[in-house]
This record gives sequence, structure tokens and C-alpha cells, in this order.
Amino acid sequence: MPIDHIRDDFDLLDDWEDRYRYVMELGRAMPPLDEAVRTDANKVRGCASQVWLAARPAPTADGAGRTLILTGDSDAHLVRGLVAITIALYEGRPLAEIVALDAQAELSSLGLQEHLTPQRSNGLASMIKRIRADAEAAMAK
Repeated sequence: MPIDHIRDDFDLLDDWEDRYRYVMELGRAMPPLDEAVRTDANKVRGCASQVWLAARPAPTADGAGRTLILTGDSDAHLVRGLVAITIALYEGRPLAEIVALDAQAELSSLGLQEHLTPQRSNGLASMIKRIRADAEAAMAK
């Protein structure tokens, strides 16, 4: 689901409880992660929960550049939803845009930060850092 759609849905929800449920719904809607991807190399460090993110370079939709195909999962329902939002934020963007994107500013429009524990906020920052590093590595190839 595109990040703009998620942002629009957030705008329709009146309180954090509804938004919290919506984040968990986004996590439940993600396809299951292949067990072969649940490796130590794909584990995101800095998250209180277990989080896996896998990135595979691919052509952009217009074929003019490259992007990352991202898949992920977590053992915690809320964090799985945060993984879904993070993937949506980067989905389809060219590698250079992934690296340059101010993800914290983009996500601040959802109002997540003020409702996440410091550990969850750190985990979200770790996911962003990981995706940026994967994009930089793909650009170097």
C-alpha cells in the first residue's frame, strides 16, 4: 500500500487508539516472510523486538533506474505494522531517492513518534538506517 494512502487513512482516524489498531492491521495484511529470509544477515539490530528486513535491487517501474524490493517481518504485532509503513515509505523509489529521503520527517506527518516508546522509536530509526545502507550498497554495484 502506498505511503500516501496510509497517510490519508491516518488523517481519517480520530485518535491514537484507532491509529494503533490500523498500524496493526497493516502488519497483518503483509504477506508472510519466507523462512529462508529470516537470517541473521537480515535481522535489524537496534530493535527491541525481532525484526527482519530483506532488500533486493530491481528496476524501477519505468525502467529508468533501480529501486529496492523490500520484505520484512517482526515477532511483535505493532512492530510488524511499523515494518509495513516503513516498506510503504520506500516502495518504488529510485535508489538515490531512498538514500536522500528524510524518512523521519515523512513519518512525522503520521504522528507516530509521540506515541511510540523510545525503544520502538529507536527500532524504527534502525529500520530506516538499514534500508538506506541497503540502497547505498546497491548503488555501489
